[in-house]
Amino acid sequence: MLDTSPLTAVVERFADRLRAAPQSRLQQGAAAAALELARELSVRAQRLEAPGETPREVPDAGLFVVGDQVAVTGLDLAEALRAAALAPDGAKAPSEMLDEAVRLVERAEVRAMR
Repeated sequence: MLDTSPLTAVVERFADRLRAAPQSRLQQGAAAAALELARELSVRAQRLEAPGETPREVPDAGLFVVGDQVAVTGLDLAEALRAAALAPDGAKAPSEMLDEAVRLVERAEVRAMR
């Protein structure tokens, strides 16, 4: 089984920082960066779970929800990666996708929280 704990750890850390961030920080771009990340994580998960289908977009539900959106979409991607690791189909290795996703979250966190 694929160990997705590196992804869940960075996702939870970033989500917690967003939940604790003041409104001013969220308005200065942290929320926009987080929503962009949540949408990308969601697309990646949906492509693994339902290849060939058009991914649905994570809605903009406001500043104070982005932490939860990052957490949910990150955990969805972790679960999709674990499932993909059990049934490889010749696509990019789930471990490579996991590493890419971890880097994606880390970069988004740096952008959002500087």
